Amino acid sequence: MKWVNISETWYTMLVSLSVRDVVLIDHLDLSFEGGLSALTGETGAGKSILLDALGLALGGRADAGLVRPGAARASVAAGFEVAAGHAAVDLLTEHGMASEDGGIVLRRVLGADGRSRAFVNDQPISVGLLRQLGDSLVEIQGQFEQRGLLDAATHRELLDAFGALTAQADAVSTGWHDWRAADAARADAARELDEVRRDEAFLRHAVEELDTLDPKPDDEQTLAEQRSLLMNAEKLIEATNAAADALSGGDSALGAEAALATARRALERVTQAAAGRLDPVIATLDRALLETEEALVQIQSVSTEIELDSGRQEEVEERLFALRDLARKHGTDTTKLPALRDSLRQKLAAIDSGGDRLAALDQVLAKRRATYIKAAEALSTARQKAAKKLDRAVAVELPPLKLDNAAFRTHLFRLEESAWSPQGMDRIAFEVSTNPGSPPGSLAKIASGGELARFLLALKVVLAEIGPVRTLIFDEVDSGIGGATAHAVGERLGRLTRHRQVLVVTHSPQVGARAAHHLRVRKEPSGARVTTHVSPLSMDERQEEIARMLAGAEVTDEARAAAKRLIEADAG
Repeated sequence: MKWVNISETWYTMLVSLSVRDVVLIDHLDLSFEGGLSALTGETGAGKSILLDALGLALGGRADAGLVRPGAARASVAAGFEVAAGHAAVDLLTEHGMASEDGGIVLRRVLGADGRSRAFVNDQPISVGLLRQLGDSLVEIQGQFEQRGLLDAATHRELLDAFGALTAQADAVSTGWHDWRAADAARADAARELDEVRRDEAFLRHAVEELDTLDPKPDDEQTLAEQRSLLMNAEKLIEATNAAADALSGGDSALGAEAALATARRALERVTQAAAGRLDPVIATLDRALLETEEALVQIQSVSTEIELDSGRQEEVEERLFALRDLARKHGTDTTKLPALRDSLRQKLAAIDSGGDRLAALDQVLAKRRATYIKAAEALSTARQKAAKKLDRAVAVELPPLKLDNAAFRTHLFRLEESAWSPQGMDRIAFEVSTNPGSPPGSLAKIASGGELARFLLALKVVLAEIGPVRTLIFDEVDSGIGGATAHAVGERLGRLTRHRQVLVVTHSPQVGARAAHHLRVRKEPSGARVTTHVSPLSMDERQEEIARMLAGAEVTDEARAAAKRLIEADAG
């Protein structure tokens, strides 16, 4: 979730809601505007059903009881307009479903068997992702809603945003990750040192074996070639001797060399008589004599080499087999034995230098821990100051909301070191007490339905310019109040609309009169059953609805006049 200064960033607005076959709602298509919208209607008309339907589209719990009796399925689609950079857009982009036109439509289909399917912009998604998107787009504040400000996990981020502590919080997060990385590096080094120390005797023996053999990468190939040569030495010597005898003549009267020389002399005696025709032949014979002489030299060289190395076969085989045995022992091949020796030497060196390395890592670890603690302590101090400022600001809002005896505090709990985190050393909770002398506790557990809604309204007014950018929906915010208190509630809801779209479900004429847009919820007979309808009100219809809220069942001219004055006063 993005926590931002709303005056500098993105906007979101619920623009449409389509409901099909949800409890008493047959079919319903609504459009919404920016600013403050009021939903009014008699008790039992179906306002809670409308919120349940919206909650379903936002990823709320799917209950088969929401499907209209006799229908095979219920469906709800909520359309939103969001600006680029909003958390919902980022979430869709992350999942490869970014919307090009800035519109997002969340849809949920619920079968009569309780099974549901979720969609965004008509693409199927998991209910978990639908809930994430819904949380980023809408916040419902009411006595039965445990998200938003009632979720204590949001309190720390809200306090940091209120106190403009985001940069400090980021520094603490960086410090914590640096500290953890140093701790992991030190633990890895200690583990590696323990391992090599356990294997020290083996390592030293292995290095000694490798040093004694002193392998080279191409040893096996060279030795194999030498072995093959030595194994066939007798045959090779016989062949070279026979070749030499054939070329030189050996014990016979005439060899190839002598025959070539005899032929040349015979032709040379008649070369003048041939008028040059024998010159090419004589030249060829000269080349043949030279090549024959070279061949004899090479044959003699090979023969000499074989004769000189003939006693090395056993030595060559012994080294070759030793290399192969050592390679098998280490699970490698002979070409990698030199690299293996280097690696084992490095491990032995690590044993000797391991203590120094651990000492150096201990210094890094201590330094990074100290850096984290310093940043976290500074953040805690800043949070204490921000908490006092927040408490004073909320305290100003409570008396006008008929919470004169109530108190609000931002409680910072110092955590044990084992619970320190990237968020610092503190756990932060918003707490209230509703009666003088009573101990403070969590918002949801201490405050009653109406009190809770007004506490949340006071908090929202103070935190209006920060936090995730979402449409706000208030339910039960005017429970048990009237007159000046209801007027104060309406005035604060109006203030919130400078930064957000706000919808309020209300029974208070003072709150309803404050709204820029008014929707009325009513039940009407439809054949053998009753259905819920919602309709936007014109100015005259709105005045009549406010008069009904003032007067009750029988709307009088006096009530209509009072409604008119109330609307005009709030408009002014």
